[in-house]
Amino acid sequence: MMKPLFAGTLLFLLAAIAPAADAIPDRPEKLEFPVLKYEPPRAVDHRVVLKSGPVAYVVPDRELPLVNLVIYVRTGQYNEPTGKEGLASLTGSLLARGGIKSKSAEELEERLAFLAAGLNASGGDTQATVSLNLLSKDLDEGLALLREALTAPRLQEDKLALFKQQSLQAMKQRNDDSADIEQRERRYLAYGENFWVNRHPTQASIESITRADIETFHRRWFHPKNFVVAASGDFDRAAMVAKLEKLFDSWPFQGEPARPVPSDKQFASPGIYFVDKDVNQGRVSLLLPGIRRDDPDYYAVEVMNDILGGGGFTSRIMNRVRSDEGLAYSAGTGFPGGVYYPLSFVAVFQSKSGTVAYATSLVVEEMQKIAVTPVTAEELETTKKSFIETFPGSFATKAQVAGALAQEEFTGRHAKTPEHFKSYRAKIAAVTAADVQRVAKKFLTPEKVVILVVGQKEAILKGHPNHPVKIESLAPRVVDVPLRDPLTMKAQPR
Repeated sequence: MMKPLFAGTLLFLLAAIAPAADAIPDRPEKLEFPVLKYEPPRAVDHRVVLKSGPVAYVVPDRELPLVNLVIYVRTGQYNEPTGKEGLASLTGSLLARGGIKSKSAEELEERLAFLAAGLNASGGDTQATVSLNLLSKDLDEGLALLREALTAPRLQEDKLALFKQQSLQAMKQRNDDSADIEQRERRYLAYGENFWVNRHPTQASIESITRADIETFHRRWFHPKNFVVAASGDFDRAAMVAKLEKLFDSWPFQGEPARPVPSDKQFASPGIYFVDKDVNQGRVSLLLPGIRRDDPDYYAVEVMNDILGGGGFTSRIMNRVRSDEGLAYSAGTGFPGGVYYPLSFVAVFQSKSGTVAYATSLVVEEMQKIAVTPVTAEELETTKKSFIETFPGSFATKAQVAGALAQEEFTGRHAKTPEHFKSYRAKIAAVTAADVQRVAKKFLTPEKVVILVVGQKEAILKGHPNHPVKIESLAPRVVDVPLRDPLTMKAQPR
């Protein structure tokens, strides 16, 4: 039998809960949430200009006994001499894996393993990175090893031979995957045959690289005035700044100032570019000239692209090509803003050879539709909320905070627009349906479209009996693009 006191208490709780239960919506979309209040990190709170030249972003994080340090270096593939393509990548590999003055490569690897530390380096297109992560108790020893890797790398000959061999083996597989072919040829069409991003390593260039070449490249670019540093982890901020001052002090060589990243690209003439490849699905990329991220239309373009094809299952192209027609597993678009030069708009999908033409026509149709008809209020609201409400996720950890601020410094946006993070959400929120339609009409220009197709040309041209669209009707000309020799990157004879 229920005791009176307990029964009274239970009735009181049920009475208190009842109004709340009545207020629960019957559909998830009817749920309402308070406005998200979030202030992004400010550069001024973390930025330090070190005496030897680097700008450092120093962000303490006492949650775990770990330290993460990343050095961004103003160099990359664009600084490789002609005939030495692959030099930036090999330099990065050897800095971390080729030993240091006091330790052979094997001894360094063993010591890092004992410390449970990671020392990594890589040479990219427009920046190199050198990173160190380890337990905070081992920070002094780790910084000493990092200093040697940066100033006195051993560049061990046997490691160089190994990395060159690995590069050559990877080259031989360049034409095995149609996705690799598509990505490569897309860059040729978007930027031009002679643009620096399309100067690929070849067998001849890799074999020509010597230890002296790597040493010269290293001493030319890896010096403090070309560094931007992101430091986060278990440390006192003032103590870490002092350690960084010591790390970069009295550099043993002078180096050269960073060079501007070349921007003399050339977009291909409109047409359909075919790479005939015997695969069971055609890979398609539709390209258009793009923008830089400092373009006034950048925010409207971001919103427009997300609605068109960048938003996954909420986007129009995904719904039309996959959900409605079942022609592709995935389909979407990208419209990134370039840092140093305009990047390109791209729409991509894969489809069976017979339906490539029809699926391509649907993508073109959606590009035209968004330029002539305003997007719905629901589409606009969903997309803007997505950008605004996921924005804080970019700063979820202290390492992300340090890295994001360092990249703003490295790419020059901090100097030009120091309040970018603070103003980003307001600028997205200000985008209207008229803005979306305006930028779609301005940039999604069918008469300029370049269509790259990698697949069985004969089957794709034949089309599908249920869909009478011919791919040749979507562009003014058809151009055959021969496969490139994987070791020379020259067009192979037919």
